[in-house]
Amino acid sequence: MCGIVGVLTFTNSRFTVEESYLAAMRDLMSHRGPDGAGIWVSPNRRVGLGHRRLAIIDLSQAAAQPMSNAEGTIWLTFNGEIYNHAEIRAELEGLGDVRWKTGHSDTEVIIHAYERWGRDCLQRFRGMFAFGLWDERTRELWLVRDRLGVKPLYFSLHHGRITFASEIKALLQDPDQERAVCEEAFYHYLSFLTTPAPQTLFEGIRKLECGTWICVREDGQIHEHRYWDVWDHVDPLVDLREEEVCQRIREELRASVNLRKVSDVPVGVFLSGGIDSSTNAVLFSERESRPIKTFSIGYDRSYRSYPSELPYARRVADLVHAEYHERILNQNDLLDFLPHMVYLQDEPIADPVCVPVYYVSKLARDNGVIVCQLGEGSDELFWGYFHWKVKLRLQELNNVPIPNAVKHLGLRGLKLLGHDHSTPYEALRRGTAGIPVFWSGVEAFPESQKKAILSPRLRRQFSKFSSWEALSPTWQRFKEKAWEPSILHWMTYSDLNLRLPELLLMRVDKMSMGVSLEARVPFLDHKFVELVMSIPAVLKTRNSKQKYLLKESVRGLIPSEILDRKKQGFGVPVSEWFFQELGTYARSQLEWFCGETDFLDAGGVRSLLDQKQYKLSWYLLNFALWWQQYMNVPRPETVAIGSL
Repeated sequence: MCGIVGVLTFTNSRFTVEESYLAAMRDLMSHRGPDGAGIWVSPNRRVGLGHRRLAIIDLSQAAAQPMSNAEGTIWLTFNGEIYNHAEIRAELEGLGDVRWKTGHSDTEVIIHAYERWGRDCLQRFRGMFAFGLWDERTRELWLVRDRLGVKPLYFSLHHGRITFASEIKALLQDPDQERAVCEEAFYHYLSFLTTPAPQTLFEGIRKLECGTWICVREDGQIHEHRYWDVWDHVDPLVDLREEEVCQRIREELRASVNLRKVSDVPVGVFLSGGIDSSTNAVLFSERESRPIKTFSIGYDRSYRSYPSELPYARRVADLVHAEYHERILNQNDLLDFLPHMVYLQDEPIADPVCVPVYYVSKLARDNGVIVCQLGEGSDELFWGYFHWKVKLRLQELNNVPIPNAVKHLGLRGLKLLGHDHSTPYEALRRGTAGIPVFWSGVEAFPESQKKAILSPRLRRQFSKFSSWEALSPTWQRFKEKAWEPSILHWMTYSDLNLRLPELLLMRVDKMSMGVSLEARVPFLDHKFVELVMSIPAVLKTRNSKQKYLLKESVRGLIPSEILDRKKQGFGVPVSEWFFQELGTYARSQLEWFCGETDFLDAGGVRSLLDQKQYKLSWYLLNFALWWQQYMNVPRPETVAIGSL
């Protein structure tokens, strides 16, 4: 796990690459790689690659990066892990003479796999990865992001060159990189708490979509390709009995967890006490000769919005005889961390779970663990959210053949009653427009409310625009490819393409790498995802029970008190904290921000705060703090965090 950076200067540009230029970009990501740093610049100074190393597999200096083949015609800077690297290495050795520099580096496996199979080598990799590969023979730069988007990769085209990096802040070290807000991305941020790829909140800086690569020629020509889509790799399980499906799930998940044990440094497990992390802990502990290490986060008291889950985490830790570690957080921990959180995020990830993810990562790192497994992806694959049940029902109601004229009357009625910002209104509006009710697993502002809080300028600019524009390409792929175009499959597929890679996995990457810890996600192994997406929706939603199929698959491994208790989810008591110092701080910051900028309507923001809509206020606060951090505006002195 590392931080990568690189640049390719096009033939029509006079810019040349200097080591100092690359080093400035690279070393701003030292938290991603405290164990070493490297730079390679081509002899003609048209190409350069940089690398910060967090040593996980093959700790020797021979595995340092950027790395090349023996001839020096292929150069690679790589972030991630190829879990089946030993298997691929053996296959390569069986096909002919390979000159290895390292004992068991997965980085070197990528290079020789590319030499043997070209870009098709990606189909053999089982892991998480983002890399830049320069091929001297074809004079092309190849940028790749893994299938599920576990690892981020950003790039920018400007002034006759392309730059790329693991973090946006590295790209901003380029003195010619523009700093401006992408207002369309901001509009989408208000919908999804994050910006959908390929946009970022920075005008001109893009992020590679999950499961895609781009190839950049030295003359500036760019070719983009989606090399993986789950629908191209499903084998519908329409004839299997439920027991057989559960067995397949259990076996594939066990294989995924075991693959993610591959490491030359200590590995642990994040443990919340829910089904996903408990399953990870139980499967991880199998055949272990020593106690595994688990890490849990709790709060200073049991809040109404987030009752403590620590008793369940301790119960599972006792079950697997783990070395258990926990940390208790309070409001001051959030306030103290806010400035650093904004810095680590690069662009707002308005999910407050960033806070406990950072602290649990730090807890693990402080206790000697460099790698941890966690449970992201399970809820999306197995119908794990209550609000999904609500959206599923709303979509079913919208599918009832009622004339559009009647639906329009319903919209007018709801608006007259003052419910035009409500979930039923937005669902009916979408149904009337002939688009899906479900847009994402987390939605912030519905379209009507979003327009109400925008500044008059942006309200006019986006008067005929909606965030459906960001989802429409995914919807088209779904309609063309899904073997079973059910509502549930759309919900999962849309989140596999937006919410997971750009919100949930992004928060995990930014927060864990902020303390130099690698995070692995067994539920998002691509083979496991392909298996689950081969299961009919009716089996996943049997008896209307959330996570029914996963629960039945691990029943007997996990205590019933864990499996059958009401789902809670990993959360933060932001609403309660807004009644205290956090609310005072947020109001001060947002009032200042509205006075200094032209993004939000001050009256609309004040109304949100007065109505105690604290979650929505948190989303706006995140954007305001990001703008202060990255648009080079001095942070206001009034109500500074440390003075609360």
